[in-house]
Amino acid sequence: MPNIVAIVGRPNVGKSTLFNRLTETRDAVVDPTSGVTRDRHYGKAEWTGWEFSVIDTGGYTVNSEDVFEEEIKKQVELAIEECSSIIFLNDVTTGITDHDEAIAALLRKSDKPILTVANKVDTNDRIVQASEFYSYGLGEVYCVSAANGGGTGDLLDALVATFPEKIQEPEDDIPKISVVGKPNVGKSSFINALLGKERNIVTDQAGTTRDSVFTRYNAYGFDFNLVDTAGIRKRSKVHEDIEFYSVLRSVRSIENSDVCILILDATEGIQKQDLNIFNMIEKNGKGVVILVNKWDLVEKDTNSTKVYEDKIRDRIAPFNDVPIVFTSALTKQRIHKAIEEALSVYDRLKTRIPTSKLNEVFQPIFEFRQPPAYKGKYIRIKYLMQLPTSKVAFAFYCNLPQYIKEPYRRFLENQFRENFNLEGIPIMIFFRKK
Repeated sequence: MPNIVAIVGRPNVGKSTLFNRLTETRDAVVDPTSGVTRDRHYGKAEWTGWEFSVIDTGGYTVNSEDVFEEEIKKQVELAIEECSSIIFLNDVTTGITDHDEAIAALLRKSDKPILTVANKVDTNDRIVQASEFYSYGLGEVYCVSAANGGGTGDLLDALVATFPEKIQEPEDDIPKISVVGKPNVGKSSFINALLGKERNIVTDQAGTTRDSVFTRYNAYGFDFNLVDTAGIRKRSKVHEDIEFYSVLRSVRSIENSDVCILILDATEGIQKQDLNIFNMIEKNGKGVVILVNKWDLVEKDTNSTKVYEDKIRDRIAPFNDVPIVFTSALTKQRIHKAIEEALSVYDRLKTRIPTSKLNEVFQPIFEFRQPPAYKGKYIRIKYLMQLPTSKVAFAFYCNLPQYIKEPYRRFLENQFRENFNLEGIPIMIFFRKK
């Protein structure tokens, strides 16, 4: 079961800073002005062998006190509903405010693990001030400084202790395919077109996790599990069209699948939210097929498809070696082509390249172009091998791995894509010292 952690709290308590600290990135914009985070941020984190997703729940616009309170309420309710564990972040320098109290009141009704965290504890005297947060009655208070990392180790120890024990789920060879995308792009229409009236060809079976429901599809020569269709069938609650909800739903669907079909609206083109979901898929190392839906609504000439496809590949670069299918769920145009592509991507996910073959291909490339020297130090890659993981990952062994920069990593990724058939597969590259 995927572990999803939401960071909740009122604006300007340091959610984005903590997000960056936990994910070891600088993805979230940090600014002392409250309400700076306009987009949800999603990242992967790892601690003592536990891998989990982190969502920064900032991003609401503060227009008035009423809107503010309503938005906070939505954020926390969704976090309670969808996440595995919640970090309730507070600012020790301001103490408890009315908005903090309102969030705490909502959290008390939850049965999800909640960690109350006092941020900005940069000095010992602030540890004493942090004791104020025990008055929430939500248990232990963890003192951290997201800015310099102080206390985050203890927080992470406590956080991973809230995750359920890892259960080895029974593996089967049936691909798990999810249909993801922002609201109103036609996910439900696509699935309904796929399942159609042939409801007798699908059988519902309880997922191996409490959150996922897999629908077995076995017809027309296809045999796979559709992931997380429960949410589509129920059309649950008023949260359906809330962007945050779609992000959380996407996270769960992506993490439970092997291949994701990302649906875009042809009339809108590829939007920022589409890119966010695409990046989630890539970060999780899942296969991906892009489906451009509502193609029947676009005025076309002989070059339309190529021009549109080029625009998409330009936006998703550098990982643009992805199958793109133009379809219309309404007219059922090419919907089975999308499934064919998804199953081909699934087969490629199991790609295993012998070490001898890899080195045969890459040794001439190393001779032609080694990584650029750094401060007069020459980097020499000696050999590479594929890692025995469920994702397609390779390790390059060299003398100074710490000096290899992102452009060279991309160069190597491009070489993989030129020499091996890895369309639709995110490639993970690691550099190790030898």
